[in-house]
Amino acid sequence: MGFQRRDEFAWQLRTRCLALGPRTLVMGVLNVTPDSFSDGGLFDDPDKAASHALRMLDEGADLIDIGGESTRPGRYAPIAAEEEQRRVLPVIESILKSRPDAVLSIDTYRASTAEAAVSAGAEIVNDISGFTWDPDLPRICACLGCGVVLMHTRGRSSEWRTLPPLAKDEVLPLVKAGLAQSLETALAAGVERCRIVLDPGYGFGKSFDENYPLLAHQDELRSLGQPVLAGLSRKSFLGRVLAPLHEGVNAPVNERGNATIAATTAAILAGAHIIRVHDVRPALEAARIADAILAGV
Repeated sequence: MGFQRRDEFAWQLRTRCLALGPRTLVMGVLNVTPDSFSDGGLFDDPDKAASHALRMLDEGADLIDIGGESTRPGRYAPIAAEEEQRRVLPVIESILKSRPDAVLSIDTYRASTAEAAVSAGAEIVNDISGFTWDPDLPRICACLGCGVVLMHTRGRSSEWRTLPPLAKDEVLPLVKAGLAQSLETALAAGVERCRIVLDPGYGFGKSFDENYPLLAHQDELRSLGQPVLAGLSRKSFLGRVLAPLHEGVNAPVNERGNATIAATTAAILAGAHIIRVHDVRPALEAARIADAILAGV
């Protein structure tokens, strides 16, 4: 079976609309945290964070996703909403002061942070819990009229290492059902369908090998009728497969770049409209090639 062209959508955000489908959009990751798995502590200063965001935009990022709390497995320590907002709001304001047209996303599951960030100029709320951790968030997003990314997460990050394993044929149905429920919750709360993007949540509650059946069958999420965002950048399941090339030890985070490109390209060819990455320029080049392949279908 060959590749399929992506369905096309007009993604309605808070103040503008983005075309999804004609080309892959690149979302740059900006973690303003001291403890994120890949870049914790690198950008927890607002000036450094804003400078990095501008650099990603200059490299071709279409969107910047700003997160103030890490969900790193095994080391997750929830923070107060006030601390999360203290981290992210100055960064949003600084970026928009330099680039008023920048499209910013707030990576949060908290209604209060979402409301504050959108009021500060964010266009999108990216909820890793898929509207399952804060019952007020669906209503707030509907009222804000922002774009929404709903991700599938299996359990809380503190539980991920003890979750029962999934059989290969269980992964996609579980993710698909969870995303369908999140979509239903959003629509029932008044979030318009044209504002919703779905994310299968690679690595979030899926153990190492469980992510590959999900990627292999990601194209089946097309039946949910929504655009798809894929975030595979530097994930630990990529490092695990590379272990034989690293003397039996999982490849360190800073040596997962080529694997990230391979997995991200596969996700685009399987229907992803948006890719979420740490390294913008290589991902942009990979997306151009994948898009050219899809244009030849």
